[in-house]
Amino acid sequence: MIAMGASAWYGLRWCAQPASWAKTWVKTAAVVPLVLLAVFAGGPVALILALALCALGDYLLSRDREAQFIAGVAAFAAGHVAYVVLFLTHPLGDVSHILRQPNIPVIAALVGLGAVMLPVLWRHAGDLRIPVMIYVPVILSMGVTVLALPELTLAHWAAALFILSDFTLAMDMFVLRDDTRAKRLAPFVVWPTYWGAQFLFLVVFSAISQLPVAAMVVQ
Repeated sequence: MIAMGASAWYGLRWCAQPASWAKTWVKTAAVVPLVLLAVFAGGPVALILALALCALGDYLLSRDREAQFIAGVAAFAAGHVAYVVLFLTHPLGDVSHILRQPNIPVIAALVGLGAVMLPVLWRHAGDLRIPVMIYVPVILSMGVTVLALPELTLAHWAAALFILSDFTLAMDMFVLRDDTRAKRLAPFVVWPTYWGAQFLFLVVFSAISQLPVAAMVVQ
């Protein structure tokens, strides 16, 4: 309840607002409970680490300063690496499945997305282009490695939502002009897709439905 309530409040009231401590704390209140639930549910260490690193990244990015932006990107990149480890070490994981025929179009689409976005962001990211260039292949690798889990369809959707969120955020920050409708709407795409992705990962990779505390925190 805390996480969902804070997430809804942030999405409706704060996601498109300038940086402030109020915005930071509401955003933090929406993501930290997901970390705690993963801990209480005995979730895999990689899941807990991924959620915690992304929560740290949320906090840092909400401060809207260059040094904290770079640190936030690093935290999110580390979070994606933790997700990659989670996917590849999961008992249902099958690395050989990644390159099987049904997944080839998905991999091609991800490679194509990277091929389009990298030059666009290189032109527009200015002094931040190096961390952005490093981040893009990291998140795309998360999208590729989740294909090792053919039975966990919700994890595929979570990865897709996360990628949509991150690339929309990149367009919002570096490419879209301030006077456009797309710029005004972007935050309302970024936040629900991101939080939804994290929640789905939590549901797929932990036993939160078996916890009494889950009813208080996420229902």
